Amino acid sequence: MRKGLTFLRGMAVAASAALPLAVSAAPHANTVVASVNGEEITIGHMVMARENLPEQYKQLPDEVLYNAILDQLVQQTALKQQLRGEVPHYVELAVENEERAMLAADVIETVMDRASGEDQLRAAYDEKYSTGEGGDEFHAAHILVESEEDALDVKAELDAGADFATLAKERSTGPSGPNGGDLGWFTTGRMVPEFEQAVLKLRSGEVSGPVQTQFGWHIILLNQRRKTEAPEFEEVRAELAGELRQKAVEDRVNELTAAAEIERPEIEDLDPAILKDLSLVRN
Repeated sequence: MRKGLTFLRGMAVAASAALPLAVSAAPHANTVVASVNGEEITIGHMVMARENLPEQYKQLPDEVLYNAILDQLVQQTALKQQLRGEVPHYVELAVENEERAMLAADVIETVMDRASGEDQLRAAYDEKYSTGEGGDEFHAAHILVESEEDALDVKAELDAGADFATLAKERSTGPSGPNGGDLGWFTTGRMVPEFEQAVLKLRSGEVSGPVQTQFGWHIILLNQRRKTEAPEFEEVRAELAGELRQKAVEDRVNELTAAAEIERPEIEDLDPAILKDLSLVRN
């Protein structure tokens, strides 16, 4: 099921083709640049065709790209006219999906732009860093083992008075083991979520219970927690904008879906694997 043709051989010789003759009025989106059996192709069609090209094609000289795109659209038009106006069902569905996605993206873009203006960014910065401090920074160590049973054994030895660094060198399977399990200083977002959540619950000097992550089972020692200095506004502008945009989109999506009348009927004997069956959408 092909979304569109790739560039045809005309790309190689497009530089030698002549541009259309200039017209008296300034070209605009609805300016017709070609017609195929009476079906018009406009500059607007060409602009959107270029927009959807891979970046390497966009680097081509303007004249080469202009002629290549126009050739492609002419060829595609001539080919699709062979259907005599009959649109295959899978194409109708694909177009509906594409239209839905593009319109939704347009709304999202508007929501994000409205949420991340200069005033909103300054307000977010003031709220987040009003104390003059940045986020939390942690100095922790861990002992990584393969099973929960091994982690419980390690915890029991620590509770009985074993030295954490010594035990890490003996038992930890992680790369920090030879250093006594020391992970150095790190901020939020640097560790996998399960590990980070466990660290956030600890006080300085405390040792966690077994924590499972994709790497195995951890026993974590939080050596120290401290505040970093607040960054300058320009340093975190992009980060703040991302946070504001994400929250605005999530809030708007939740608001709209909560207000919408959504029905999801139960369909008897529906196998999710049905989505693999392309024969369902072929005419």
